Amino acid sequence: MQSIFGQEPSPDGPGTMDFSELKSSKIEPLRSKNIDFRQQIEYHKSTHSSKNDSQAIEQYAKVASDMSKLTHVGIAGEAQMVDVSSKDNSKRTALACCKVILGKRVFDLVLANQMGKGDVLGVAKIAGINGAKQTSSLIPLCHNIALTHVRVDLRLNPEDFSVDIEGEASCTGKTGVEMEAMTAVSVAGLTVYDMCKAASKDISITDVRLERKTGGKSGSWSRL
Repeated sequence: MQSIFGQEPSPDGPGTMDFSELKSSKIEPLRSKNIDFRQQIEYHKSTHSSKNDSQAIEQYAKVASDMSKLTHVGIAGEAQMVDVSSKDNSKRTALACCKVILGKRVFDLVLANQMGKGDVLGVAKIAGINGAKQTSSLIPLCHNIALTHVRVDLRLNPEDFSVDIEGEASCTGKTGVEMEAMTAVSVAGLTVYDMCKAASKDISITDVRLERKTGGKSGSWSRL
């Protein structure tokens, strides 16, 4: 066992090892080499037959298999940009939202348009639209999409002294616009914070999430 794994056998008995031992053994992390994880798994299945070894290898195989389902992760665990050249063009839309909790004092100042930097909601709206158009520059593996429409709406909510932000992005292309919609509301929320931070540092941005999307191979999806 020591000649194979480079360490003494487990005190539980010969031929046993836990998953942490497996990770430090000859099966190296997926990111270390550009090797098909399936070849590594089959090799260790053929050379180690104890019950604990087999369980650890099966657990490793499950993790590796789950990773293979992530489109931005290559077979060796490396980051990759998805090739969408074979996909069909389709009309795609995405709707996202977030909330900025201001607190009563800042809320009243925004409502009265009395913030020192000026029109909070107006500036944040433009920032959100611009943010959607810059998504591929901010998120490394996003495609540069020719957006056909971006909408960002901000609404003051007196129930919890917040700003509710909704963003929608559309395109006709080979990949979806979920990230563009979520970037729009995130940047709009950050802009609200920037416009109001002189009055309070206790502002929080919450609940950034996708609400629905349409188009593409996966079709329509809605949180509701």
